Order: sequence, then C-alpha cells, then structure tokens
Amino acid sequence: MEQIAYVNGSFVPMADAKVSILDRGFLFADGIYEVAAVLDGKLIDNASHLARLERSVGEIELALPETIERIQEIQKELVSRNNLVNGMVYLEVTRGADTGRDFAFPKGVKPTLVMFTSVKDIINAPSAKTGIAVITVPDLRWTRRDIKSVALLAQVLAKQAAAAAGAGEAWMIEDGKVTEGGSSSAFILTQDDVLVTRQNGSEILPGCTRKAVVKLAEERQLRIEERAFTVEEALAAKEAFITSASVFVQAVVSIDGKKVATGKPGPMTDRLREIYVEFAKATAV
Repeated sequence: MEQIAYVNGSFVPMADAKVSILDRGFLFADGIYEVAAVLDGKLIDNASHLARLERSVGEIELALPETIERIQEIQKELVSRNNLVNGMVYLEVTRGADTGRDFAFPKGVKPTLVMFTSVKDIINAPSAKTGIAVITVPDLRWTRRDIKSVALLAQVLAKQAAAAAGAGEAWMIEDGKVTEGGSSSAFILTQDDVLVTRQNGSEILPGCTRKAVVKLAEERQLRIEERAFTVEEALAAKEAFITSASVFVQAVVSIDGKKVATGKPGPMTDRLREIYVEFAKATAV
C-alpha cells in the first residue's frame, strides 16, 4: 500500500508530496512542528500537542492555515488512509513560499501545512525492557528552546553523536546541568524517592509526555522537584529515564558508559511507563 501524505489541502501519495524550494521552512527553518503518537489507530494526548503547536506558532507570529479542529480531522484522516495502527503523525507548518529569499516576513503568503505518518510499535519496543545508554554533549542550541522549531541542527548533531557511540539518546549539558535530551525530557529518581525533572522555561521544550507523567505522578502522591540536575546526580540516582511522544517512558541505564544504579530499568520507571500507557489508551481520540 502506498503511503499517503497531506500537503496544503490535498491528500497525495508520499512520492508526490512536494513543497516549493522557496518555502521558508526549507530556506530559514521558519516553521514549527509536532509529533503525536498513535496507538490502536487513535491519537495519544493530542490536545496537548495541538495546544503546544498553537503556542509555538504564536511565539513566532505565524498564523495557522487551518483551525486546530480541522488539523485534528486531517490527522485522523491520515491515520485512516494509511491504515496506521501504531506509530506517529508528523505535522509541520511554515511561513510559506515567497517569490524570493528575504529574511523579513513576507506579506500575502499562505503558510504551508504538511503531514505524514510513520509506523512504530512504541509499546513493544525492545529498548522498553532493556533501557538505553545515554551520552552527554554540550547544548549548542539557541535560547528559545521552548518553541518547537524545525531548526534542529544542534539536535541532529547530538543524536548523531549518540548513534555513533551506540547510545539511544544524548543529554545536552549547559552550565554543568542537564537541559534535556536530543528529542526527550530527562528525569531522575533520587535515593530518597524524589522525581526530579528540569523546570519549564526557555531552556527546554515543554514536553507533552513530560507534562502528563508529572501530573500522573502527582496524582499518586509521588514527590516531584522541578529543577535542574547534574550528571553526577543522575549517576548517583536510583533510576533515570526519558519521556517523549516517540518512546513514552524509557529507562536510562548508563550515562557516558557508567551504570545508573544496577544498569537495568528500575521499578519506578517501569511503573510510570505502565501508568502512562494506561492513560494514553484511556484518553486516545
């Protein structure tokens, strides 16, 4: 079956999905993206992703070409047309294509909206049972990381360094503290059973899965501290893990080649993953 994508109002075969070479997303990374998970053919925590989309486009004065309600309809239609059971829906909105290349915002140009799907079995991923290794890299990004920009070169370099080292993620370090992963939020469980994750701010992306996991943990009276932590703290922790739409809750078992605790996923991480999956299935649309 040929994969179907969405481009500016039309559902087309992936091979025919094209945008102009003058599109500002291509020329300037002048755009915003979102990725929502799909389980059993339904979108996971999608309202949170679409709320973050609205916030991000607002921060760069970019008007959405469709309503949020219509965007969700398109997402669902793509899932249906591609017979997607488990995987992801990617969407990107850019400022569109002008007649030339000028840094200032163009006038009278309609934004570009593209979407496509990919298959991924998040629930049964082997790394969910084994955990992943993490390496650390300097955080080279700009200062507005709270905006989910398509300008991802620093993250690409971080993720490539992780891949070259045989690791599953890179934690980015700034001023001696972990900001976040290349495509994930970072958590540790301290020896006195406090869940620690960096507070939201311009230094990190406000992760949708992170937000849900924090809320689910609070509902179960778990102790939460939203603050920055060091790699040394992580290595001294009972457990460490990451969260994202593409992995849900994923144990970190080593950092820069050094074991975290036993070097295996811990019981708190496993339980939070179970709780998140229950939440995801119960609230899917």
